[in-house]
Amino acid sequence: MKTEVLIQQLNKGDKKALARCISIVENELDGYEEILTSLHINQSIAVIGVTGPPGAGKSTLINAVIKKLTDQHKHVGVIAIDPTSPFNYGSLLGDRLRMAEHFTNENVFIRSLATRGSLGGLSSKTIEIVDVMRSSNFDYIIVETVGVGQSEVEIVGLADTTVLVLVPEAGDDVQAMKSGVMEIADIFVVNKADRDGANTFIKNIIQLVHSKTESEWHIPVIKAIATKQEGVDELIAAINNHRTKGINSKRPYLLAEKAYRLIQNYKMKNISKHDLQLQIEKEITNKDFNLYRFVKQLL
Repeated sequence: MKTEVLIQQLNKGDKKALARCISIVENELDGYEEILTSLHINQSIAVIGVTGPPGAGKSTLINAVIKKLTDQHKHVGVIAIDPTSPFNYGSLLGDRLRMAEHFTNENVFIRSLATRGSLGGLSSKTIEIVDVMRSSNFDYIIVETVGVGQSEVEIVGLADTTVLVLVPEAGDDVQAMKSGVMEIADIFVVNKADRDGANTFIKNIIQLVHSKTESEWHIPVIKAIATKQEGVDELIAAINNHRTKGINSKRPYLLAEKAYRLIQNYKMKNISKHDLQLQIEKEITNKDFNLYRFVKQLL
């Protein structure tokens, strides 16, 4: 099928065309660059980043949000970033099963992406695939990260609104998180808020938020129990409020981050990790092997 026809079908909301475009772009098959340069990206479709530590209930919360939005006849796209085995680049996570009830819903499109060795929690192709999805007919696009490494900070360079999901047990870690992860949230959600210490933890987060010198946007702290659908309406309202106000002081950073990643990908296009490993296996037997000299020779 010609790229022009595929793009036309994509713009009309054809899910088969969307899935095909994503596969071509993700695997860099013939025509992927033509697809990317032909996209008609709808910038008004907000990208919602959902991040937080493992066990915070991100998938359960997203599942509840999807249900509420589709009940309102909204079209929702979900990109779930799964951790990857460093040996075979296969996905290790089965969390998508929690969203299984939405697989047959024509208003929902769910795609899992493996990190494929990315140092943080975002696949290097996530940026491109988000733009492919923004060329379709979604009302919301939700990106869930694995919540490991630097993924929480990386999401700032991708999402229009970043939701940080925490649990009461994270209370002891707030001070340690303050300088990094805590700085990136547009909305805080304290999930599993029926657990001991939840109210104290929420008060601490509110104090932390109020201590910031943010101007236009007052960061909300939402109490939620995703398994009981509690706090989900408040979260959706906060997302819509943030979206309506159009406050995104991170936009220059967002665009610079996208450009940086794209340039990085193009520069690294002809470098194979597998080939590097084979070369290193040969060179490492030399007693005077120096990794920095090895890299410099390649450059």
